[in-house]
Amino acid sequence: MSNLKETLKAHISEDRVVKMTSDMIRIESYPGIPQRETKVAKYIKDIFDAHDIPCELKEVEDGRCNVIAVLDSGNPGKTLMLNGHLDTVPPYGWEEACEPKIVDGILYGRGTCDDKGPTAGLVEAVLALKASGALQKGKVVFTGVIDEEHKSLGTIDVIESGIKADAAIVAERSFFEIRNCQRGLEWLKFTFTGKAVHGGYVHDGINAISKANKFISALEEELAPKIFGRKHPALNEATVNIGVIQGGTQPSTVAGDCEITIDTRYLPYQEYEDVIGEFQELIDKLAAQDPQFKCEMSVCEESVMKEGYVHPPFEIPEDHPLVTMLSDVIEDVTEKETVITYMKSWTDAGLLAKYAGLPVVVLGPGGENPHAAPETVPIADLYNIALVYAMAAVEFCHS
Repeated sequence: MSNLKETLKAHISEDRVVKMTSDMIRIESYPGIPQRETKVAKYIKDIFDAHDIPCELKEVEDGRCNVIAVLDSGNPGKTLMLNGHLDTVPPYGWEEACEPKIVDGILYGRGTCDDKGPTAGLVEAVLALKASGALQKGKVVFTGVIDEEHKSLGTIDVIESGIKADAAIVAERSFFEIRNCQRGLEWLKFTFTGKAVHGGYVHDGINAISKANKFISALEEELAPKIFGRKHPALNEATVNIGVIQGGTQPSTVAGDCEITIDTRYLPYQEYEDVIGEFQELIDKLAAQDPQFKCEMSVCEESVMKEGYVHPPFEIPEDHPLVTMLSDVIEDVTEKETVITYMKSWTDAGLLAKYAGLPVVVLGPGGENPHAAPETVPIADLYNIALVYAMAAVEFCHS
């Protein structure tokens, strides 16, 4: 492996990967920007075109484009997908968010670690593989995707386009830890309907807030203990959280409506339908006990994905060849023992595992404050993660 590392190091440029990251930070790609990610996709395509690496833009929705590149050795072997997303969250008041700067070896800017820095590492890895000729078997497929921060339309399009691979690495901040599992996710809205009347005639009304309170009490007393009681050796437990409650209009009116929204995270051995079904069973039980209890459950608009898709969990065993190979590569590059752990947030890795059937891990550089300010990534991490991605591609495709 040491010969491979030296070969690839000769073709990986720290200056180039930092420039790519900085250039992409300057290209705003958050909600409200016309065709949000497409200018980033075109920027990446221009780089691949300049290095004679076959690449295309693929429109997904309303002019928003994925960018897909394939480096084919021309010889039989395995195919590794390298997946990174092109969108970011907004600046959220951070005035210099899209003005990258370097201070003491740290790059600042929106997307440095989520996800333009990790994605630049993928691009740099593909460039190094092409320049070095190190990829002698199989092929590498780079998928730069839209919409990961919202409905994951980009990765869903990759899946539906029939792009084939034997495994995938999803580039996200992980501090060089291999994230081999993550919880599934759903945001649920519960709408309680009562009868609004003047507060002077309270007994003629039906208080929707009171009905919501009845649901919350039952949830906390009956269902939540079952949810938190489900355990996993890495992910610890399934979870449920009541995040928002809204209801009523004024103190002198019986509340005719109330809504609560809930975040629930479930484990790889659970089925989505069973998770949702438990909440419906609780609603049905309360309705049977109280004829005035009216509640409708729905998926929050922000959480609704394309028809047929949800936010699934994923898990790959620690002894899977993809994991053990990556562990060896990371230790070779960083000279530190590899940590294998879980991904705390949801990523597109869940889609690639469930709907494309791929062995998948999440892996990326370090960094601070994704979705906040100031978002950062160490420059040394950008170089090292590009080297890890490139070495991993050769080791996997040749295996």
